[in-house]
Amino acid sequence: MPLELVTLPALSDNYTYLVHDAESGATAVVDAPEAAPILDALAARGWTLTDIWLTHHHHDHTGAVPELLERYPAKVTAAAADAERLPPLDRAVADGESFTFAGETVQVMDVSGHTIGHIAFHIPSAGLVFTADSLMALGCGRLFEGTADQMWTSLSKLAALPPDTTVCSGHEYTAANAKFALTIEPDNAALTSRSKDITAARAKGQPTVPSTLSEELATNPFLRANLPGVKSAIGMPGASDVEAFAEIRARKDRF
Repeated sequence: MPLELVTLPALSDNYTYLVHDAESGATAVVDAPEAAPILDALAARGWTLTDIWLTHHHHDHTGAVPELLERYPAKVTAAAADAERLPPLDRAVADGESFTFAGETVQVMDVSGHTIGHIAFHIPSAGLVFTADSLMALGCGRLFEGTADQMWTSLSKLAALPPDTTVCSGHEYTAANAKFALTIEPDNAALTSRSKDITAARAKGQPTVPSTLSEELATNPFLRANLPGVKSAIGMPGASDVEAFAEIRARKDRF
């Protein structure tokens, strides 16, 4: 049976995800901003939390771990490189490593930039990647700790995944990201169409994540910084990919 994915809003604009295998009963939560939505979703489905996967150390992604561990003896997995800033880990992982969940391989990708030591979890067989605050729906995370070069490297790794991969990111920032993206590519028909869909979804209180990688490749200006048309649009036709990305990120910071 395929893995089941549940998207849960948390705090004011975060998302957390449950990944469940019906055959084994294994259930992982990816990032833990707030305990109540997670505990309620588990109880409603009769699931037992077996795993906690953390992408980075920020409190809005880790704050609920102690309360979850009071209720469930779950195994905590996160980056070895950032272990000193994370809750105590049962499994410390690094870029290029993998582990098994319900018989499926979970690949670990270093996607530093937003923070140093930020990781993503990729489940190839399920077509899922959990990117948190690296690649986001129509955006990418602010460079709080890393450099533009690090973030561009991270985004390029994610962009190389299969286009039909489902991108599970960490925040409901998509409407604001769409407004900014249209300042970069106002004539991008795919972006214009997606922006309308986002507005309609939010008007109904519906989440705009997950997205697909193909959607991001077609509309996300941060993934498209390598394209000649985008470089020309920002007045940097001769720029390197990293230089163009850095300019787009700087514009978003001021937006």
